[in-house]
Amino acid sequence: MWERGWKYVFDALEPLTEADLTRTVTIRTEPHSVMQAINRQVAHYAHHVGQILFLAKHLTFTKTGKWESLSVPRGKSADMNAKVATGEVSQRATLFCFETN
Repeated sequence: MWERGWKYVFDALEPLTEADLTRTVTIRTEPHSVMQAINRQVAHYAHHVGQILFLAKHLTFTKTGKWESLSVPRGKSADMNAKVATGEVSQRATLFCFETN
């Protein structure tokens, strides 16, 4: 379902041309450039992802008594920064898959 939802987003963005990005669209009676509308929508998606994660964290902790971090766990930033500095890992590649071992 996650991939299908993002496919709709990218399928809508793919046919846009550079000229399309400067066009004006109206959202709730307010004019926006297409680029502003895209940024607005992406921020909206981020808000909902945060809501989903908040609920998942609450329900998981309630059921199991623990929560595995989806990114760099609290207290592990120095370890992560050291690995990035040495080239052992890429900061971009480890989002949502940081290993605590």
